[in-house]
Amino acid sequence: MDLYPLLRALLFRLEPERAHALILATLARLQHTGLLERLLPAVPALPVRVMGLDFPNPVGLAAGLDKDARAIDAWAAMGFGFIEVGAVTPRPQPGNPRPRLFRLPQAQALINRMGFNNAGVDGLLANLQRCRYRGILAVNIGKNRDTPLEHAADDYEYCFERLYARVSFVTLNISSPNTQGLRALQGGEALDALLGRLKAAQARLTERHGKYTPLAVKVAPDLDADQIRLMADAFRRHRVDAVIATNTTVSRAGVEGLPHAEEQGGLSGAPLLAPSNRVLAAFHQALQGEIPLIGVGGILSGADARAKLAAGASLVQLYTGLIYRGPALVRECVEALRDGPASVRLPPG
Repeated sequence: MDLYPLLRALLFRLEPERAHALILATLARLQHTGLLERLLPAVPALPVRVMGLDFPNPVGLAAGLDKDARAIDAWAAMGFGFIEVGAVTPRPQPGNPRPRLFRLPQAQALINRMGFNNAGVDGLLANLQRCRYRGILAVNIGKNRDTPLEHAADDYEYCFERLYARVSFVTLNISSPNTQGLRALQGGEALDALLGRLKAAQARLTERHGKYTPLAVKVAPDLDADQIRLMADAFRRHRVDAVIATNTTVSRAGVEGLPHAEEQGGLSGAPLLAPSNRVLAAFHQALQGEIPLIGVGGILSGADARAKLAAGASLVQLYTGLIYRGPALVRECVEALRDGPASVRLPPG
């Protein structure tokens, strides 16, 4: 019996960020008791190899839910095939002023403008030392708010170096809409310079640690065809290891007129599925299978996860769907993906 709808009804009476903090603190306390394993549904194996890594199943936790890696063992108990934490920055920062997280339940959506609130990379590493999980673990990295854009590469390289030996792969977050100017790093000379710097660091760190840690890049859903083509060329040129499509959107299509729809920030949840799949499919076509894709955005059902595979993804990630559907969504998605990608019609453009 799935008790999550009852729990969700209680949590949705709380202010969203307070509810999130309560759940995260509860999971952190319960994760080593064995209770979660007894209560949560078992998830079948569906192994897949991507980026040279062996995933027990292709359904992962997206970055943002656990910025400081406080409850990794709890996410593992839910059956995720991989876990991505962060975004983390070199130094701790409080993020944007509250309120900064809003529910749109009529649309099964969220709007957030958190602003990379986190305890810093050293705080995250300390939490990783305490976790038991030894599966596929990724960390999403960003720049500090007060770091000038021209020095953003310093922040990314610092986090990459600190995390390199400890994690399975690192995700370069240049697509959050909640840090001023960050999306300017998605194109042109800025993108070339940043990727060149980090790939050089990757080569140096591989030799130092005797371990190759893949580098993924997370992109926005608000890109046009020319931007996608140019970014794909850069990703191919620099031999990026994976592309994660997509982050949240600044569009409000599908939520017009709903309470909180005009709040500033990134929109996630069901309305993001179509635009995210459009960008995912466009990168799949542009990259021609040379770089694997991870699909995230708008997955609220197993059919949604299958649509990501149909659009070209090798792996998928959950965030907002987990808030609305609960841990049962992980099993539902894995079971749906056992049957292969659905035949879907993607939106034009």
